[in-house]
Amino acid sequence: MMEALVASLGEVFSASHLVYMGLGVMIGLLVGIIPGLGGIAGMALLLPFLYGMEPGLALGMLMGMVAVIPTGDTFTSVLMGIPGSSASQATVMDGFPLAKKGQAARALASAFLSSLCGGVIGAIVLTGFILVARPLVLAFSSAELFVLTLLGLAMVAVLSGDSLFKGMAACGLGLLAGAIGTAPATGEFRLNLGVEYLFDGIPLIVVGLAIFALPEIVDLLIRRGSIAREQTSLGHGWRQGIRDVVDNRGLVAKCAGMGSLIGTIPGLAGSVVDWLTYAFASKTAKGEKHFGQGDIRGVIAPESANNACACGAMVPTLLFGVPGSGTAAIFLGGLLLLGLEPGVSMITTHLDLTYTIIWSLALANILGAALCLMLARPVAQLTRIPFVLLAPVITTLILFAAFQATRSLGDWYTLIAVGAIGLLFKQAGWSRPAFLIGFVLAPGAETYFYQSVQFHGMAAFLRPGVIIILTLIALAFAFPLIKRLLQRRQQPLAVGADVNRQTADIPVPTFGKIDLVLVVGLLALAAGAWYDVSGMSMIGGIFPMLAIAIMGTGALLAGAQAWKGQASWVSQPIGQPLVWLGGLLALVVVASLLGFISTAFLMTLGFIRFVARARWSTAALIAIGIGAFLLGMQALLNLHYPKGWLDATLF
Repeated sequence: MMEALVASLGEVFSASHLVYMGLGVMIGLLVGIIPGLGGIAGMALLLPFLYGMEPGLALGMLMGMVAVIPTGDTFTSVLMGIPGSSASQATVMDGFPLAKKGQAARALASAFLSSLCGGVIGAIVLTGFILVARPLVLAFSSAELFVLTLLGLAMVAVLSGDSLFKGMAACGLGLLAGAIGTAPATGEFRLNLGVEYLFDGIPLIVVGLAIFALPEIVDLLIRRGSIAREQTSLGHGWRQGIRDVVDNRGLVAKCAGMGSLIGTIPGLAGSVVDWLTYAFASKTAKGEKHFGQGDIRGVIAPESANNACACGAMVPTLLFGVPGSGTAAIFLGGLLLLGLEPGVSMITTHLDLTYTIIWSLALANILGAALCLMLARPVAQLTRIPFVLLAPVITTLILFAAFQATRSLGDWYTLIAVGAIGLLFKQAGWSRPAFLIGFVLAPGAETYFYQSVQFHGMAAFLRPGVIIILTLIALAFAFPLIKRLLQRRQQPLAVGADVNRQTADIPVPTFGKIDLVLVVGLLALAAGAWYDVSGMSMIGGIFPMLAIAIMGTGALLAGAQAWKGQASWVSQPIGQPLVWLGGLLALVVVASLLGFISTAFLMTLGFIRFVARARWSTAALIAIGIGAFLLGMQALLNLHYPKGWLDATLF
């Protein structure tokens, strides 16, 4: 073990590893300042560049991005009052009021230093977990790993918004999408509709970009204007912010520890950790309190936790192949691209790479926080740029990244199709992380299930460890239902204002026309998918049938809940988002006819000139930059974009 530890340290501090880690940090910083994109979309953009890379260098780049995105999205939370991602919502509560008081520099300094400390503490906790959990992982059979996967899905479904049933349906749809292609046990083709592109399943890169990046870009385009809604000055107070962290070092340590531990539980990452630590700080703080009005402790607590949580989410990802968050799900896909199998091999054969991941996380947190402090003023100015100037650049990058999945036009059309699901999910409040995690876990879960039945028969599910985990799954689903039932029974006991207060404490599920479309569509999909797999062998069709059952049950119960009047009807506009998505579809069609490079150049030129209303010189400069990037990547990576007649003529 000491040899692996020393070897990993040598790898982490090598010049090449530091360069790639720095590149990941810079990309993560840029992604972090764009509201809504966050780690999932950023990681999905990065995955195409990992093909053929040496694992140690690729992991350095990935860890650089994982570490810095929770730090980078602090800019939007403090300067704009817009959460950069779901994991920075609590920071807005006091960070933005501080900025409006002219203390943005103080809030940013405290946030960056807290993130640094939280990340380092999280890496130390992760190291301890690797040492302690090694015997446990080696004792797990495929049956325990299968039900552990189900536990992760259950936790994500339960904690995925205002409706447990919508979370179930989203998980089931993700599992079903992950089952498209070839059955691993029998080699039978399933759910591919006779489309050759789907014979090998849907690429993870395409799903990650479609379900997260596209809906956020459409949302920003509809809103228009600059990324920042208000012009906020950084002011002064950098040293005061650092002193605040030193004075509250106990709070930093406690919140980082909470973030690390909670992050190890699949489904409890992101905003859950932020709000838990924010509530902890507000309840335990001594002296004068101004939480929600500009209390620096309201910035320190969540920022200490979110970087530590990113480290904690690596525990189930590395040891069991069960991602603890959406970002960890994309990271798991990156491991598989590099030929690394999470689980036993990560603590035996590849123990040195496991420690490389841990130390890269710690070092990237330090590097990321230092860069954020140094680049605070120029990065703050980036938020003043109108998003319509950035939109064609980001759209081109997404199309470029998606095309690297299989280098087929099917990548683009699948991006649009899954992107439509992502838009519907976003507008209706369905859990997109639940869908993504279900998609990522599907192949591994089916393999574990097949191995369990093959080696042990149904007796595999009578093992003590399996029974314990199944009990936890049952409790995960039962707890919110029991809690809601008890709250309703207590309502008649209250009178007057107490009735209103107790009623407000019960989260009421919402339902709208998009929910109705999704419920009906998923039930129809369940019927069609069941018909498709019903003729398969039992071992080849049982897993997609399980996914269909989860999806159909969740959709049916969500619909029944609304039918019985247990959900409040809400307005769910979808017209404008679908128009923008239709525009992207038209862009893909034109790119397949004219060629990708020419279309990207012309689209950027026209969009920036006529939609963003910039000068011709600005539009031409950005369009030439896009064209140069695509040509450079074509030469560097030996790519072959869709030619079309115009590209074939010019290039």
